[in-house]
Amino acid sequence: MSISNEHNLHLGPVPAVRPFGIRITLRRGDPFRLILGNDWQKLHWFATAQDRDEALADMSRRHEYSRVGDQPALSFEKVERLAESRAR
Repeated sequence: MSISNEHNLHLGPVPAVRPFGIRITLRRGDPFRLILGNDWQKLHWFATAQDRDEALADMSRRHEYSRVGDQPALSFEKVERLAESRAR
């Protein structure tokens, strides 16, 4: 069976240790809090701080399809699993 969107495939094995992360939360007053709850969050983990920082820059940038005056509805925070990052 062929794959229609090969660009969506993961590009290799997931590293066993991924100590550097990004926590995504909704900003105060965001109407999605009524749907998702006040404690909603999403975590993304990366093998290196550089990978994390590049992903954070891409996630938090003003996208080309944003309208004038649009404000991001998400908050991004760098997080780290200290025990894993110090063991390297």
